[in-house]
Amino acid sequence: MSEVMKFGSGRRRFLQISAGAGLAAAGMLGGLPRARAADVVNLYTWSAGVDTVKREVAAFEKETGLAVNYNNLPFAQYREAMITKFVGQAPVDALWVSDGWLPEWADAGWLAPIDAYPQLLKYNSDVQDFCTQSTQYKGHQYGMTYYTDYMAFLYDASMLAKAGISAPPASWDELVDQSLKIKKAGLSNYPLMLSMARESWLIEFMSSVVFSHGGRFVDDSGRVMMDDPKHGAISSLQWIVDAVNKHHILSPACVELGELNGFKAVASGNHAFALLPRYRIQALNDPRQSHVAGNIRQALMPAGPNGSHATVAWMRMHALSAAAGANKARAANAVRLIEAFGGKFDGQYAFQKAMFLDTGTAFGVKPLFSDPQVRAAYEKYGDFAMFQKQQDLARKKDVITRWFGEWDEVNSSAWQAAILGQSSAAEALKKSASKWTELSKQA
Repeated sequence: MSEVMKFGSGRRRFLQISAGAGLAAAGMLGGLPRARAADVVNLYTWSAGVDTVKREVAAFEKETGLAVNYNNLPFAQYREAMITKFVGQAPVDALWVSDGWLPEWADAGWLAPIDAYPQLLKYNSDVQDFCTQSTQYKGHQYGMTYYTDYMAFLYDASMLAKAGISAPPASWDELVDQSLKIKKAGLSNYPLMLSMARESWLIEFMSSVVFSHGGRFVDDSGRVMMDDPKHGAISSLQWIVDAVNKHHILSPACVELGELNGFKAVASGNHAFALLPRYRIQALNDPRQSHVAGNIRQALMPAGPNGSHATVAWMRMHALSAAAGANKARAANAVRLIEAFGGKFDGQYAFQKAMFLDTGTAFGVKPLFSDPQVRAAYEKYGDFAMFQKQQDLARKKDVITRWFGEWDEVNSSAWQAAILGQSSAAEALKKSASKWTELSKQA
């Protein structure tokens, strides 16, 4: 899932929130309890899989004798609410954190690294590399994965069959050819659905196209690469520009189409191909939610001429608060909870498995791909082997920084301008690169 203010929302917004939180700490939060008994773990999450979390908390309490004060908040309010609690020194021990918030929250001193806890780090060998990398910042690891997913390439097998196409495209060039064939057959006016609206999902859509073309926005050190003709994002943006303006296989309205409405358009049978979050395949193959149920399949992300089948992924983690980390007893108890939920409990990855079976929430630990119960559950609506194959090729976003929000405003506008023919792809990426360099120097 994606979110508003993903990756932070810029320094100005950060200062606004912190200032508001300071006022709240001085007033509203004055009546909150300032301390809990050492054997109570204060857990904060957003409101996802609440019944599953409660069940797993109860099992943890029974097994360990520790009490858990479980709190959940609506996701839309979670980030700002937690900042208020951090500033107001409300009791928080363990919590869920988005990969996009990590730089901001770590730099603010609200999270504690888990480097000193080998009982947590030992699980890294079982976790997808991009997940572990997403928990790391400035040489420290700050959490354990609880959820991950990625941008997937989906297609309508029935529509392809009607067009005489026997297999989905393996490359972006093949995607053009197949889309033109489908369009000529009168099966779809715009065979491809790609959401390019300015919303929080946009960076995932961009990144999946860029990564599969073999490009980057920035390198591992944060140096700008997006405007590099060979290794950046120009060829990726040019492909989208051509899909709209040259081949007419992608609607010009894509710049106004958000992820949710894109999903609905695919569910209505309007498109043959789509980039969507992988979890959407469950609803697309559910006859109660989709007119094309039973026909939607997943294929590997098409590869660019110099690229691969790579895609972009995101993850969420269990983290340790700095306040708990500074107190030996609180830290010990919180770490036990984090291990039980992010690692193994009673000999298995109980929480990630339970979340998958109960809610369809994907996991970041590789051993669950060998679990027969997990496989059977997924194969009711999707190709489990393809799910795993694409996840093994997923990569973390390369633009997670404290200044993402400010850069994203410029980058999103630049991409849309190119798609609408108001600038060239090279000019658009030059503008994005200039803004990134400016913000990185300020930081």
